[in-house]
Amino acid sequence: MIIVLKPGATQAEIDHVIEKIQAAGCTPHLSRGVERTIIGAIGDEAALRLVPLEILPGVDQVMPIQKPYKMVAREFKPDPSVIGAGDVLFGGKRLHVIAGPCAVEGREMLLETARKVKAAGATALRGGAFKPRTSPYAFQGLEGEGLRYLAEAREATGLLVCTEIMDPRDLELVDRYADFIQVGARNMSNFRLLKELGTVRKPIILKRGLSATVKDLLLSAEYIVASGNPNVILCERGIRTFEDYTRNTLDIAAVPAIKTLSHLPIIVDPSHAAGRRDLIRPLSLAALAAGADGLLIEVHNNPEEASCDGPQSLRPEGFATLMEELRRLAAFLGREL
Repeated sequence: MIIVLKPGATQAEIDHVIEKIQAAGCTPHLSRGVERTIIGAIGDEAALRLVPLEILPGVDQVMPIQKPYKMVAREFKPDPSVIGAGDVLFGGKRLHVIAGPCAVEGREMLLETARKVKAAGATALRGGAFKPRTSPYAFQGLEGEGLRYLAEAREATGLLVCTEIMDPRDLELVDRYADFIQVGARNMSNFRLLKELGTVRKPIILKRGLSATVKDLLLSAEYIVASGNPNVILCERGIRTFEDYTRNTLDIAAVPAIKTLSHLPIIVDPSHAAGRRDLIRPLSLAALAAGADGLLIEVHNNPEEASCDGPQSLRPEGFATLMEELRRLAAFLGREL
């Protein structure tokens, strides 16, 4: 339920509405916008309907939330959310690029790549310490050792760190080292994991599943937010279709669609969408033009010897060239990079 307050509603009137919501056994969520204050009430709407909210002082109108996801819906919070860590905030005027190797393969390769993406303008470093692989015989990541290398790279470069979590049992360890916690496409519907991520305050980058609809993605985000962590950044990374020229099919329309449906920021991963180095540039430019709040790009100092995803990893010099193009496009769009 959405309770829209009148312009100029007093704090006493707001507090009174909140008390009524709580008395009905529901949870109030206050959102102060530029022009209006809105209170979202989450819980048993049948109980709320017994409360005459419409006649309370300061109330302008009361509306049900029609969508199955409540707290991530645009109706719940009309103004865009700005979410991130430190100075790396997604959803505002400034765009950010998270770059680095698919997997942390070793200390020296990570430090070298981190220094080069930093010099090119990336504001956060990506690198998988735990790697979900289709084959059980493929490289699975360095786990705790990889996390320590990421922390060392952060200390050396100042880049914030983004890494993936696969198992709720690793949450305490990953939370200790990461600035951004990534949920991969395979785990978008791992609801136990999503609930556990609601218990931390770190920003969660939630990737769209291989065959997930936009609605599915938003419902997965709802699991995290409803469990207590409002800091969710959505990520479009391509979906599985009949097309086999690219690794996945980038659903560029999902970016403006999510901007309409949700207040959460959205970024795009062109590397996993394309699966090909030569397509990362045009897909990155298209993503920014469509309204994405940032990019997640794979960069490796020696892609030919990468343990995974070498064909879709930019070399550092290619990444630097792309960043120059992205800056020009961002300026044209009235944004900053």
